[in-house]
Amino acid sequence: MSLDQPAEFVKPQTLTHDAFLGGRLTVTQPRTGFRAGLDSVLLGASINPHSLDLLDLGAGVGTASLVALTHNPQARAVLLDHNADMGTLAEENAATAGMTGRMTFIALDVLAKGAERKAAGLATDHFTSVIANPPFFDDAAGTLAADAGRATARHMSAQALDLWVKTAAASAAPGGEIIFIYPVQSLSPLLAAFEQRFGAITIMPLSPRPDEPASRILIRAIKGSRAPLTMLASRALHGAEGRSFAPQFDAIFRGEARLGW
Repeated sequence: MSLDQPAEFVKPQTLTHDAFLGGRLTVTQPRTGFRAGLDSVLLGASINPHSLDLLDLGAGVGTASLVALTHNPQARAVLLDHNADMGTLAEENAATAGMTGRMTFIALDVLAKGAERKAAGLATDHFTSVIANPPFFDDAAGTLAADAGRATARHMSAQALDLWVKTAAASAAPGGEIIFIYPVQSLSPLLAAFEQRFGAITIMPLSPRPDEPASRILIRAIKGSRAPLTMLASRALHGAEGRSFAPQFDAIFRGEARLGW
């Protein structure tokens, strides 16, 4: 749902004001470039309900973290993104949601080395949940998006993806969860990166409709666990016909339910 209004922000551009969770959240984000949507809601609704310390890698304007913090009023989040302009919007979104003081933004590339992350103030072995909606198209496999911000958010090599998982592993507390949302066609390198570092990997396939192939997956792992991989049954976002969401997902997108593992 869009509550579209133009506004000025740092570099002249048009912003939109988009409603999430049945209107409980209003998120300001650029009209062009990467835009948060249902994936961000699913990611924010997928974390352990008892998790209090969240790290959002490649956080953008903070939508996933805002969803998570809406579900858990005691939780706090650190948002990491290379784009400081997105940080300004994330802080504004936090203020609009009444979450000032619960969200901290760090302007730093997720691919930064450990020493750089430490210098920027990002804690290691600390976060009970680490989430990410990383770029997913291999930059050698297709045409880059015309918008530079959108291209950065969509295109990444397998080696860079491995570094995202490495950052997540270094940041998560022992026993902490790591959750990524990703397209099915790009799952192989992500799963390989997870299997090198984590156990208790659980994959949740998401399909557009019943009996259709999965298009997205949520993947969750536990730092320090040696439990085997689990593949859950696919879950359909919509019914067999029409545009309405299936009841489970309709409740999630309205902010009335979480995504259970």
